[in-house]
Amino acid sequence: MNKLQAYFRDSYEELVEKVSWPTWAQLQQSTSIVLVATLVITGVVWLMDLGSSNILKFVYSLFK
Repeated sequence: MNKLQAYFRDSYEELVEKVSWPTWAQLQQSTSIVLVATLVITGVVWLMDLGSSNILKFVYSLFK
């Protein structure tokens, strides 16, 4: 039981005293970066999907 209490006490201490929480401005900046990166990656995947779809349609049309 002592080990469990020590675990929770150490976890709480680390969360409150050792973790550095971002400021509101840093959080907004990080969120913006993640949002832009997500949109760019989504666009790249969409273009790859569109390209491969068109290539496959062309290949299938050759064998009709």
